[in-house]
Amino acid sequence: MKGRLILIDGQSFCYRAFYAIRELTNSRGEPTNAIYGFITMLRKLIREEKPDYLAICFDRKEPTFRRERFEAYKAHRKPMPDDLIEQMPHIKEFVHAYRIAAFEQPGYEADDLIGTIATKAEKEGLSVLIVTGDKDILQLVDEKVKVLNTYKEEILDRKSVEERFGGLGPERVVDVMGLAGDASDNIPGVPGIGEKTAVEFIRTFGSLEGLYQNLNKIKGARQKTLQENEQIARLSKDLATIDRYVPIELDFEKMKVKSPNEERLAELLKHFEFRSLLKELTPSGEAGEEKRKYHSITTVDALDELVKKLTKAKAIAVDTETTSTDPMRAHIVGVSISMKPMEAYYIPVSSAHHKGEGLPWNKIQKILSPILENENIAKYGQNIKYDLIVFKRHGIDLLGIRFDTMIASYLINPLKLNHNLDDISFEYLGVKKIDIKSLIGSGKKEISMAEVGLEKISEYACEDADCVFRLIESLQKLLEVHQLTQLFETLEMPLVSVLAQMEMNGVAVDRELLSELSKKLGRDLDRLTKEIYKAAGEEFNINSTKQLSDILFTKLKLPVIKRTKTGYSTDADVLERLAQSYEFPKLLLEYREKAKLKSTYMDALPDLIHPETKVIHTSFNQTVTSTGRLSSSEPNFQNIPIKTEIGRQIRRAFVPRANGCKILSADYSQVELRVLAHFSEDPNLMQAFQEDMDIHQFTATLLYNAAPQDVTREMRNVAKTMNFSIVYGVSAFGLAQSLGVSISEAQAFIDSYFARYARVKEYLEAQKEEARRHGFLKTILGRRSYFPDISSPNQNRRQFAERAAINAPIQGSAADIIKLAMIEIQKELECKKFKSLMILQVHDELVFDAVQTELKELESLVRTKMEGAFALRVPLKVDITVGSSWYKE
Repeated sequence: MKGRLILIDGQSFCYRAFYAIRELTNSRGEPTNAIYGFITMLRKLIREEKPDYLAICFDRKEPTFRRERFEAYKAHRKPMPDDLIEQMPHIKEFVHAYRIAAFEQPGYEADDLIGTIATKAEKEGLSVLIVTGDKDILQLVDEKVKVLNTYKEEILDRKSVEERFGGLGPERVVDVMGLAGDASDNIPGVPGIGEKTAVEFIRTFGSLEGLYQNLNKIKGARQKTLQENEQIARLSKDLATIDRYVPIELDFEKMKVKSPNEERLAELLKHFEFRSLLKELTPSGEAGEEKRKYHSITTVDALDELVKKLTKAKAIAVDTETTSTDPMRAHIVGVSISMKPMEAYYIPVSSAHHKGEGLPWNKIQKILSPILENENIAKYGQNIKYDLIVFKRHGIDLLGIRFDTMIASYLINPLKLNHNLDDISFEYLGVKKIDIKSLIGSGKKEISMAEVGLEKISEYACEDADCVFRLIESLQKLLEVHQLTQLFETLEMPLVSVLAQMEMNGVAVDRELLSELSKKLGRDLDRLTKEIYKAAGEEFNINSTKQLSDILFTKLKLPVIKRTKTGYSTDADVLERLAQSYEFPKLLLEYREKAKLKSTYMDALPDLIHPETKVIHTSFNQTVTSTGRLSSSEPNFQNIPIKTEIGRQIRRAFVPRANGCKILSADYSQVELRVLAHFSEDPNLMQAFQEDMDIHQFTATLLYNAAPQDVTREMRNVAKTMNFSIVYGVSAFGLAQSLGVSISEAQAFIDSYFARYARVKEYLEAQKEEARRHGFLKTILGRRSYFPDISSPNQNRRQFAERAAINAPIQGSAADIIKLAMIEIQKELECKKFKSLMILQVHDELVFDAVQTELKELESLVRTKMEGAFALRVPLKVDITVGSSWYKE
């Protein structure tokens, strides 16, 4: 028999995979790092080593013969991490799908199986490569048996072993281990004898037996130690010796490398969301690619014919190809449309294409507008808000928007990281779309879409529109199955045009004020830098984690709070805790805050001002947060700090766009606590809101058993922290951090709070139980939040999921409510032809650029729509402020 056999130590391989990739999960929250690492390592191994035969050996849970002989064998080892335990059965599923021979045997370790298979394989004439990270496997090395060390990625042969063990061959490795032991397996060896001494003894006397036959030649205390520990030495050698004769049936034909079970492998890769690996199984396009009918429309006659067909359509998928991902700066390169599966049309704009193919935009606009502006023809799209804005800037009002595949995908699975068309098409259609990089490249070599040849861009654009059209049926069914159709149709889709208008409205900023603030912060940073150097006693790179760590914990000897893989943590949490007792961390925190504000806002905001509109156009994202809240980018308005005065000062820079205008801010008052009162029906909480009390003062009266007039600022602050912490499922440890008290004191506060708000506690516990039972919870409008780790054996994951289960329905419901209000307000603004503009949504706040003459009517409109957005069991309340900027005095 000829050929090469690779034997994989399954346990070692899985541990290597687990620690090589950290914190990887799929959209259901299942840990997948070890699985992904295992597959990529396996594929690399097969690709590079090209085996003819392949097998993998695993340990079993049952005690082995070694444990029976020596109870402490491997007893010191930490248990396998929970996340790896969870992934091991799935790794074995992949092994089966790859059709790899797998071995495990009660009472034996993987090493014994490897030794047995390797010994027989060598006799059969096969060369063997053992893949492991364990040192003891080196005893198996022979002329035809080598070891691939997975940690050092080096192949070890007989010569390597001899170099490693001072000239001793592989057959003497167990003798050395008999004397020196093996700390990793808790093999004791002889006390006081290390590997170097053991090698000298075995080289001198030939073996462990030879040493003990010549013990009289060893002088002094060493002889006595060896004599007293002879039994331990012989036991240690036995424990280290791999059993090469395990009673297992071996058929090398079954170990031959085979093609994987592609159908099963695809199922597993899809389940665990390894899309990059799955795409390698699936060729670009699909089996029915030749059936697709994609057309380029480059003449007026052809466009007229297309419009005749579109006039009869009930629904069309629309997509634009442009020169920029920023819809406020993009120029249209072409438009693609699909009205039935597997068929699409691309209309290139001649002025945008470098070879002049296509039609002038003014002709396309004139001919296509009656279709795109027809409310009765439903429009489908992927991130259709982008196309709406682009069309609007090019003279077309895109009407009849009914379906956005990105939003539908998000509602169906809010934990999924990506809802781009490539991923959605692959997930629901099995289509591997053309990679955008194959058209325009990336990095320094990236070109504009306008520079792509017509044939390539036409196929790409048609595929986009086609995939969107084909996705609708699958996504509609899933929305119905998950009871999300109403939320999708009455909230999220109407919100698209509202957000588009807000983005186009933009926000004006005061350049001069930003410049002044930047200079002031620059001076503050210079001052802080000098103070930090003085406190440290030397100059160093404040932004270097390593240098800062050395100053804090080596030079200044401050207490270590948290460790990382590379040293001591200097993150914000660590500095805040140290700042409670030391001045130096306070300076660092102030420096970091001001440096971040300067770079992120004062210096960056002017660059975001649009050259034509002279305002900043942020992007509002509907499909990012897991709870349904909106986020924004370029800039991220949600992250502008409001707890510090310097952070609040940034808001001064956001101003009305014209003289005679004001900034009107409408902020829901304690909306999440009101939602909590609605859900829990707690009588005390409901009473406080129904009687319009100061909720924090009211809570303080309950916690401290005090009259309202006796509540101090400190007592109210504690109550405020409690109120807001409860909706985030705070633990006693977390509350202790926030209040600066002991954990026992924090627990006493929590117990006292729930004693006064008993129905709140019942509700929160019921939520956690429902999440365990169903895996998800719903908001007030039926939005789902999923908690895959709610029953995880990993305590940290489980507790995090429990906190999320408490907060998500409350935060998500607050998001639902403000979205309802936004839709109604925008409808009224347009209906009554207000000149005032809705420009921002930040957490529970709406911001307007208000015309002075409309202020009174606008304030009334905003208050009415926001407070009447949804009928809770307690009233919604809105606080409105008006000023010359967004800053609140």
